[in-house]
Amino acid sequence: RIKRCRDYYEILGVRRDAGEEELKRAYRRLALKFHPDKNRAPGATEAFKAIGNAFAVLSNPEKRLRYDEFGSDQERVTAGQARHYDCYTEFEADITPEEIFNVFFGGHFPTGNIHMFSNVARDVHYYPRRHRNERAWTQEQEEEENRPQNSYSAFIQLMPVFIIIIVSVITQLMATNPPYSLFYKSSIGHVISRETENLQVPYYVDKNFEKNYQGAELQELEKTVEKDYIDYIQTSCWKEKQQKSDLSNLAKLYRDERLKQKAESLKLEHCEKLSSLIGMHRGG
Repeated sequence: RIKRCRDYYEILGVRRDAGEEELKRAYRRLALKFHPDKNRAPGATEAFKAIGNAFAVLSNPEKRLRYDEFGSDQERVTAGQARHYDCYTEFEADITPEEIFNVFFGGHFPTGNIHMFSNVARDVHYYPRRHRNERAWTQEQEEEENRPQNSYSAFIQLMPVFIIIIVSVITQLMATNPPYSLFYKSSIGHVISRETENLQVPYYVDKNFEKNYQGAELQELEKTVEKDYIDYIQTSCWKEKQQKSDLSNLAKLYRDERLKQKAESLKLEHCEKLSSLIGMHRGG
């Protein structure tokens, strides 16, 4: 059912006008049901992540408002895919599923061991115990796959890999490196630090930069550098505010002092840089 869901309300099994208590009850019931310590079916961890993400978004008034307004427009075209619950890239929570679970159940699953679910790609460790015949068949299959192959068949099988490597090397040799980077990149020679003349934005270039960019060309390039830098700072500032907002709302929702302190200690460093840039721009 979770895999077939197309929005967060359907994942939690609640109406669109569901209140705070109804969201809590739905999350508590589903989190216990799909927690991989209890549910060892393939896909349990994926479903657990989806449930936690849905609750984190819908329990945050600001994110829920944005989700209700724009969520349907963010859906990917995934008619042929099974995992519809992973289709809202803009509406992902900054708090992990295990942190949400810990808030509800005091840091551990009621029946015992808790697993960490961050960056778990597949549920290969949660399959139920196999039948004796199935284990025997699997062992025979592994032995068949591990039998030595002759050199010719091995070469044929590896040929696509060799082709991909060769094409990749040729493409990298033919590709032209960008004239600048916002960050230090020794791999492409961007190790010399510079600043734009207007906003003093730092950027990195290679040793031949000054030969190729002077006068009007340099001014136009630095305008591009400043625009890219401001876009990066704005995006980073928005993420910082969203993370702080998520933690603050969860702290208020569950009266969790630890989350409150964590939210208050988060610094909006990129937002401060953005304010400084705006001030410099107005002053200029």
